[in-house]
Amino acid sequence: MSAIVNLRVFRNFQQFVSFRPISNYPTSLNKNIGVQNVEDDDFRVLELGPSKSSNMRGNRRKTAYKKTPVHPPRSNKMPVDQDWPSVWPVARVFHPASVPLPLHQGWVEPGTTPPGKFANAELMKIPNFLHLTPPAIQRQCEALKKFCTEWPKELNTDEKIDHHFPIQITTSDYLHSSPTIRDARARIVTLQVKLSTLHLNSHAKDKLLRLVKERYDPVNDILTIVSERCPLRKQNIDYAIYLLNVLVSESWKTEPWENEKSEADMEKYVWEGSQSQRTLQQLLERMPDKATDLPEVIEQYSVNVTRFHNEGLLRLNE
Repeated sequence: MSAIVNLRVFRNFQQFVSFRPISNYPTSLNKNIGVQNVEDDDFRVLELGPSKSSNMRGNRRKTAYKKTPVHPPRSNKMPVDQDWPSVWPVARVFHPASVPLPLHQGWVEPGTTPPGKFANAELMKIPNFLHLTPPAIQRQCEALKKFCTEWPKELNTDEKIDHHFPIQITTSDYLHSSPTIRDARARIVTLQVKLSTLHLNSHAKDKLLRLVKERYDPVNDILTIVSERCPLRKQNIDYAIYLLNVLVSESWKTEPWENEKSEADMEKYVWEGSQSQRTLQQLLERMPDKATDLPEVIEQYSVNVTRFHNEGLLRLNE
């Protein structure tokens, strides 16, 4: 009986209510499916801010974006007598608003003005030295004075400096427009020393000159050693000093075969120990009375014979 009553109630309810299929309702699943069906050829525009045509949801009002006011460059307010090292204390990328100079850089067509400093990428490519102005360098030198020692008063002439510091090392620094300030030529080191300051005897000097060859200048008596094999300057300085030490130590060595050298093997004529000197000594031994009266003549004779063998024929007026 109860089942019949329930069936009648369901039929009466079905007359007043109409059912729709579930798939017709706009669910979130159907929305996602619709987004995925967009053609691949369509280009979607990314909008970072709300456009004027877009409608705001709810009762929120549209907010107007205010433009940030552009202040004048700082360089327009800089006084002429300002403390520039405080404005630009360290190395940094070029900033046009902080430099009170009308700079122009960049290639343009002939007859036109190069671009100014604002929005100029050329000025930002190269390293600048605006932090190394004369006032800044003077201030840094004053700060470093307390860490330095005074120049010795005894070294007041170049001769005294050369006597106490015979070795002179020369290096070079290069500046150019490049992303890096390094230059391969800056590693080259030149070491110069006077041969007379090495205090070599005739054997060591002759052997040293054979080893260095064209690196010795007989006019100035200067030996020059150039080092550029190592990648760093400090390494080349150490290598040049090492070469000088090796050359001097090898020159003082006497090999066994060097004692077998005869007068014919000499590269130049040497009066000491030569056959002419021995012949003259034998002649003076036969004349003991005249030996004490001819010292200046013997010395002049030795000089002329040496020049004759080394330089060729002598001039009659000499």
